[in-house]
Formats: sequence, C-alpha cells, structure tokens
Amino acid sequence: QVELVESGGGSVQAGGSLRLSCAASGRTFSAHAMGWFRQAPGKERELVAAISWNGAGTYYKDSVKGRFTISRDNAKNTVYLQMNSLKSEDTAVYYCASSRYFRPGLPPAEYDYWGQGTQVTVSS
Repeated sequence: QVELVESGGGSVQAGGSLRLSCAASGRTFSAHAMGWFRQAPGKERELVAAISWNGAGTYYKDSVKGRFTISRDNAKNTVYLQMNSLKSEDTAVYYCASSRYFRPGLPPAEYDYWGQGTQVTVSS
C-alpha cells in the first residue's frame, strides 16, 4: 500500500513558476516509477511527466518539454515537478501516481496508487 500526498499548487500569472511535491508513504516507493498527471475541466486525465524508479529515465508530454522537470528523492520518498514558464493551458488539477512500470505514455490504468490532487491555476 502506498499513500501519496501532493502539495505546492496555487495560482500564478502566466510566465511564472510552481514546484509541486508528492510525498509517499510505504517502503516500496523507491521501487516504483512515478508520474504526474493533470486534468482540466471537461478533459481527460493526461500524463504530463514520468520518472523511473531510480531517476535514470524520464518522459515528458510534448507541450511541457523544456518547461517542466520531474525529479525524485528516494531518501525522502518524494517526487517533484518543477514547472516554469507556465501558460494558461497548464491550468488543471495535478495528480501524482505510482506504477510498477516505466514506459513513455503509460496510460492512467497502469498506475496503481493516486494522490488527491492539487489545483494549479495560471492566469494570463
């Protein structure tokens, strides 16, 4: 069992930055790949970024490449999403999730545990 708790969301103007954190409980965190998803009103949940269990592999959605950075600290059981140059279209609820697998574009159904989400609002 893994419990995930996100933090760091908020409201920011376009061009600004936010850093999301996801703290995990459970001893198996370091064995799981982690992903950040987002869901805007009326839209499907989409994978924004993912990272392998040891951080050696990362994946980014095309629209966030060069602006977002995913990282993890297994000693702290925490995964991060640094978001720079934010745009209004980044507005969504952001969720972290864990999976036994790391594969680019892995769908939500392959993620086993989810956080409760944190709201990110970018105003133009």
